[in-house]
Amino acid sequence: MKTNAIRILESKNISHSAIEYESNEEEIDAISVAHKIGAEPETVFKTLVARNEKNELLVFVIPGNFELNLKKAASASSSKKIEMIKVKELQQLTGYIRGGCSPIGMKKLFPTFIDETAQLFEKIYCSAGVRGMQLNLSPNDLLTVSNAKFADLI
Repeated sequence: MKTNAIRILESKNISHSAIEYESNEEEIDAISVAHKIGAEPETVFKTLVARNEKNELLVFVIPGNFELNLKKAASASSSKKIEMIKVKELQQLTGYIRGGCSPIGMKKLFPTFIDETAQLFEKIYCSAGVRGMQLNLSPNDLLTVSNAKFADLI
C-alpha cells in the first residue's frame, strides 16, 4: 500500500522503507508500535499537532517514550504559548487520524520541529500516514522532506 507520505518520499527520491504491523485502537501509542516492529522506543517518533496563541498550527515530532515539553516547544516555535489540538480536530486539519499522523504530507505544510535527539540515530521511524505502517528513514531526510527544524522539545 502506498500512502501519500510514501508517494512524496518516492517523488523526491528519498531513501526509506515501510514497515507494516498489526494495529488496533488500544495500541496506537509509539511505545506499543516500537514493540510491534522490534525497534527501540526512542527511535519511534510520534507526530503531535499544537496551536499557538496566534491560532497557528505547529507540528512536533518527538521520541515515542517522551512527552512534549510545552515550554520548550513554544520557545522553539517562537510562540508565547502552545496547546495541543483536540483529537477530533486532527483529521480535518491534517488529513490524518490519531495513530496514523505523519509529519510528511499533511494538508498544508505547517511549521515542523523534530526533537534534536533524532540526530543521534542513523535511521528513525515515523508514521507512514495510516495506522499499521511506519516509515524508516534518516532524520536529515525527514527534516528535509517536512521542511522542519531540529529543536530541544523534551
